Formats: sequence, C-alpha cells, structure tokens
Amino acid sequence: MKPHLFHILLALADRDLHGSGISKAAKTQSGGTVVLWPVTLYGSLSELGEEGLIEALRVPPEGESERRRYYRLTRAGRRALDAEARRLAALAATAARRLAPRGAP
Repeated sequence: MKPHLFHILLALADRDLHGSGISKAAKTQSGGTVVLWPVTLYGSLSELGEEGLIEALRVPPEGESERRRYYRLTRAGRRALDAEARRLAALAATAARRLAPRGAP
C-alpha cells in the first residue's frame, strides 16, 4: 500500500473527516513527512472509494458544515488498515533485529 493511502485510512480510523481534516491529520501523524496536495488527496479519496475502503457521507456529522464532504472508513477499509499496520509492524521488528548489535538479544 502506498504510504499516503495508509495515512488517509489512518486519519479516518477514529473519526469521520473532510478533505482538509484528512490532510492535516496525515501531516500530523507522519511528523510532517506526508503532505497531501489537493490533487493527490482527492484522487486518492476517489481511488479508496472505488475500492470500497472509504465512503463519502451523504449527511455531514451533526454540527458540521454541509458544504464540506465528509469521509468514513468502511469495514473493508478498517481490515485493510489493520493488515497494513501489521505488515509495517513486522517490517519494523525485522529492521530492529537486523540493526541490533551482534550477540545482543
């Protein structure tokens, strides 16, 4: 999975967000390394929607602007996010083992 797609799904893991909220969350959770320009963001949202990983809400969350389109993670999106998080955790564990000094536990 492309890193920016992972960050979009992660941004939606615990709340519904609009486009700029997703972009801000991705930048924050990545320590500033993931910057989603509008063309990339909205193209990615479309791609994730076509894959059934996210859905656009027909009605915004209560108290939120009706002018903004909000997005939600689907069950399939949650499964994909979980699988990618596990894959990355396993990769990080492999890196930690390989970087450990020889003879260290």
